[in-house]
Amino acid sequence: MRKLFKEHFPNKSMILQIDKVTKNFGGLVALKDVCISLREKGVYGLIGPNGSGKTTLFNCISGIYRPTSGSIFFNGKNIVGLKPHQICRLGIGRTFQITRPFLGMTVLENVMVGSIFGRGASVSYEEARSRAEYCIDLLKLSNRKNSLVGNLTLSERKIVEIAKALASQPKLLLLDEVAAGLNPTEVLEIAKLIRRIAEDLGITVFWVEHVMKAIMSYADYIFVLNEGMKIAEGIPQEVANNTRVIESYLGKMLVKG
Repeated sequence: MRKLFKEHFPNKSMILQIDKVTKNFGGLVALKDVCISLREKGVYGLIGPNGSGKTTLFNCISGIYRPTSGSIFFNGKNIVGLKPHQICRLGIGRTFQITRPFLGMTVLENVMVGSIFGRGASVSYEEARSRAEYCIDLLKLSNRKNSLVGNLTLSERKIVEIAKALASQPKLLLLDEVAAGLNPTEVLEIAKLIRRIAEDLGITVFWVEHVMKAIMSYADYIFVLNEGMKIAEGIPQEVANNTRVIESYLGKMLVKG
């Protein structure tokens, strides 16, 4: 059994600091004064009902959206205003809710894209291929390396997307609902994979998920959003027993009976 968060990550450096981030879309407030801090290594979860702002927050971190106000520091650098490719090259990789791999390319070719456009200086074809093959082997997709992604199952496509993000050599990996649409066996496999990435590679993982059993079992620490605001944070046991969290999912009337 994993140690509690505070015991598991003593004296780790801060890798991501989200300070009072607000994001408005016209008159709609999607995020309001969100403050979240992540330390190096480990698996952090981000949960909340549909429409609570989880993907919007990921889009702000990765540069797809610019926050209306607030700051986002990655390794001490304010990344607000940087473009997605600049943020990727600093060391933030991500996946998306809906997988959009290059269906007419092989698994290897897809993952090489992450290698070529990821963190650090430009790499040669040989270096990109070697890095991609390492990620594919790590995620146990070697037997599909030369298969067209269009011929893969949904579960395999999601793993390809994770491999592509890993090939960019991230220090922080944002995973957006990678278990969505999978059967229970596939959910368990991908949750175990996420822990292995964090533990074996020393990467910080920030994971949005609706499959509560998976994230409560495999995340070290969890943040909860509701209506664009952070309403709770803590180790999984604390979050699962938090009245505000229960109300946000079930509604006050149901909770009160």
